Amino acid sequence: VQLQASGGGLVQAGGSLRLSCAVSGLTFSDYAMGWFRQAPGKEREFVGVISVAGALTQYADSVKGRFTISRDKAKNTVYLQMNSLKPEDTAVYYCAADRRYVTPTMISDYDYWGQGTLVTVSS
Repeated sequence: VQLQASGGGLVQAGGSLRLSCAVSGLTFSDYAMGWFRQAPGKEREFVGVISVAGALTQYADSVKGRFTISRDKAKNTVYLQMNSLKPEDTAVYYCAADRRYVTPTMISDYDYWGQGTLVTVSS
């Protein structure tokens, strides 16, 4: 199983980035897909999740209204569109896959993790 996150980089405050997570080695349509992030010196935290068919999404309060998760079944890829970025969004972003829950929000819920991609937002 591989989850390959990409799309991170350096962006100014107020800008946008789209992260991608390409999934292989599992049946993509069986898994809810989540995004987490870890800022320097802080614990990993939940960002958002999308259900197996994409009908349901859930977001952390800190990103609600700014971030959007989507998934493409044909490409086995989940996306995180990040708008109106703030310096406090600076972190390594991780994608993760889970097949037990509809919209899992806990780190322990997830079975598989990607390697992370760094997002840096300058002020």
